[in-house]
Amino acid sequence: MGRKDRISMYNGNRFKLGLFAANCSNGRAMTTAAERWPADWDSCEQLAELADEVGIDFMLPIARWLGYRGATNHQGSTLETVTWACGLLARTKHITVFATVHAPLINPVLAAKEFVTADLIGRGRFAINVVIGWNDDEFRMFGVEKRESHEDRYVFGQEWIDAVKRMCGPEEEFDFNGKYLNLEGLRLYPKPYRGTFPLIMNAGKSPAGRAYAIRNTDALFTSGRYSDIEVARRDVEQIKAQAREMSREVGVYTVGEIVCRHTKSEAHEYFRYWTEEAVDWAAIDYMLELKNITRQTNPENFDKMRKALAHGQSGFTMVGDPDHIASELARIADVGYSGIGFSFLNYLRELPYFAQEVLPRLEKMGLREKRQRAHYA
Repeated sequence: MGRKDRISMYNGNRFKLGLFAANCSNGRAMTTAAERWPADWDSCEQLAELADEVGIDFMLPIARWLGYRGATNHQGSTLETVTWACGLLARTKHITVFATVHAPLINPVLAAKEFVTADLIGRGRFAINVVIGWNDDEFRMFGVEKRESHEDRYVFGQEWIDAVKRMCGPEEEFDFNGKYLNLEGLRLYPKPYRGTFPLIMNAGKSPAGRAYAIRNTDALFTSGRYSDIEVARRDVEQIKAQAREMSREVGVYTVGEIVCRHTKSEAHEYFRYWTEEAVDWAAIDYMLELKNITRQTNPENFDKMRKALAHGQSGFTMVGDPDHIASELARIADVGYSGIGFSFLNYLRELPYFAQEVLPRLEKMGLREKRQRAHYA
């Protein structure tokens, strides 16, 4: 049986929809608003069951080990992603649940065993987001030094994914010898669900990162901000052309945040509230500082970058009534994206209205399969 027969992401929805960062406190909203997302287990469990019921395609977590301080310690309370995925897969029937894994921080033998276990729990609905990592503070927590060369980080990442895939493959026992990994007598039983490797993604931005993603994964997530939709279209076309040059085919996904209300004015007022009145500026400044972006190092763009983070960390920001949100998602799909992982300020409060009002509009546009649904809003 082929991979497309066992992975629920290969369904009839032309444009896939996923919930992004729900395992982290605040999600992606750097705000002090009282209703911000708590990311406790009960909330995540209820969200996954609702998302599964209304037809959301996937849930994608962020691998975070330290918060961003500030008034809220943004993303400071997080659930580890492999065990999070296992719990959610056991509570759902259709949705794909990703784990996001820092390759340099987790031994590939342990990772392979975890992946197979999660995949069997989900009966083929488990997926993997491999990241190489950037946060020095988090690496220090593990006692791990980041490799100085950007290229060397991806050499290690290639060895890591090669070792994991081989362990999950048909080989009974083998040694693995690379520049960074030297592993003896590798054996892994049981194998993944129906003997095929889980769907895998990566969000590499640099040339080395994108080449790594195209070479090894099924989906490449882009998270940059585009000056206009045509710039995004050219980026997607370049990625797909690069994949064809490698005799590969990858889905290209993006990220975003959604504020959907009955009227545009209501949506914009709410967005203004939590991105202007209730911003956690200290957390924003700390996040920028970790990337060596301060008023001293980047005086011309610092204020602009601060405001951009307050208005959503990356990707597309969609604010409006259901008609506007549906049209924006259709516009993004028209660029050539296979899907989007998006966030709400409070996922559990806002998903019912989105499901009731936006999903039927997307069905009428031919972007989603038509389905019967209860009244959720």
